[in-house]
Amino acid sequence: MRKDSEEGETMKKVRVQDAVGMVLCHDMTEIVPGKFKGRAFKKGHVVKEEDIEKLLDIGKRYLYVWDLEEGYVHEDDAAQRMVKAAAGANISYGEPREGKIELRASCRGVLRINIDLLYELNGLKDVCFSTIHSGKTVEEGKVLAGTRVIPLVTEEDMLLQFEKLCEEKGPLIEVLPFRHTKIGIVTTGSEIADGRIEDKFGPVLKRKAEELDGEIIGQVFPGDEKEEITNAILDFIGQGADMVQVSGGMSVDPDDVTPSAIRDCGGEAVTYGSPVLPGTMFMLSYVKGIPVVGLPGCVMYSKRTVFDLAVPRLLAGEKLTREDFIKMAHGGFCMQCDPCTYPDCGFGR
Repeated sequence: MRKDSEEGETMKKVRVQDAVGMVLCHDMTEIVPGKFKGRAFKKGHVVKEEDIEKLLDIGKRYLYVWDLEEGYVHEDDAAQRMVKAAAGANISYGEPREGKIELRASCRGVLRINIDLLYELNGLKDVCFSTIHSGKTVEEGKVLAGTRVIPLVTEEDMLLQFEKLCEEKGPLIEVLPFRHTKIGIVTTGSEIADGRIEDKFGPVLKRKAEELDGEIIGQVFPGDEKEEITNAILDFIGQGADMVQVSGGMSVDPDDVTPSAIRDCGGEAVTYGSPVLPGTMFMLSYVKGIPVVGLPGCVMYSKRTVFDLAVPRLLAGEKLTREDFIKMAHGGFCMQCDPCTYPDCGFGR
């Protein structure tokens, strides 16, 4: 018996029949003449009762194994414990492979990562917990993260600390599902209300609503009268809308009255303006707890804009703050790639 270089492990030679529960120190090759030559068991494999016959068949009577000392945990068991502690709602995961477990979305929605907790957990000895960016729209089955410990074994005390942090500050990772939401559209502009030009905003917003499991309960065209715009917004809220989207009139021109019409609804104005391109003149206000968004013209003609960074999160139930919009500045410049790969790109991240 000798002490191996891995802390918490003792390497020793044991009979195959006595190795159950112990950890292999090296890969083992199986050779079937003319048919197969390859790895039968890999380093780190925990020997099971059902492995004994195969080990004997490939000529192994003794094995070099690591016998874990008290207070240490094998990488597979460590990964399972970390995933169980970290995973929140709508997260699925399987068994460890080579010490690693992947976490996936179990429904369509918006990914939310507790970033401060993520950094704190990765500051613990031996921890590797890697995720994609928070705030992304994700499909069911999407791989979101992976975790493992770096050595073959890790300290029990570290895992207890990991679990305690997740219990106190978690969940670390969750998916907020899109809810079936009712959306009212208020399209401003006298040129549209008078029929002088065709409305181009409505079809875009209806298509985006369908992508997010939203239902358009109506679209109105109040022109440019501020009081009419305000009344239209309040009317949709009275009808039970979960969101009101106001399109047009969002610039700083004196005759663009949409922002002041939204303010006249009362409630909490979170932001007028965002550090996102395209999408600078975006507005968010909460009226009677319902999000009312003022949409700049770029939403009508650009494939992806601030709409795609903010509205999905709102429809998934997040309450966005001014700080949330400030954070969009890092990565908030859309490269307008052709073809567009959003959300699997750097926009908004």
